[in-house]
Amino acid sequence: MKTLNIYGKPLQACCFNPKTGYFRDGYCRTIEEDYGTHILCAVVTEEFLTYSASKGNDLMTPIPHWDFPGLKPGDSWCLCISRWLEAEKKGVAPRLNLEACHQDALNYTTLAKLEAYAI
Repeated sequence: MKTLNIYGKPLQACCFNPKTGYFRDGYCRTIEEDYGTHILCAVVTEEFLTYSASKGNDLMTPIPHWDFPGLKPGDSWCLCISRWLEAEKKGVAPRLNLEACHQDALNYTTLAKLEAYAI
């Protein structure tokens, strides 16, 4: 069975450099063990990165032993849906590559809300 995006079409890749996704395969796919539900493909901004760090998830600092270079504004990354929704309420949610957002996102929010943040 193919993994689908929010439009019911095959899920597109989010980013390979840096490798993103729960599986670090470039796709915003999820499984039950993915407690963060990394299903939104976002183009991160300075405002979002700062907000995420203030909530305890510093995505800017490299972690070499995990082969994580740290993110900078303009990078694409699979985000946890809950963090994105928090950021949206605070006015700092990054834009989304909708073709690379997993269909499960529609279990948490509306298509209209996601489309309002389309790149």
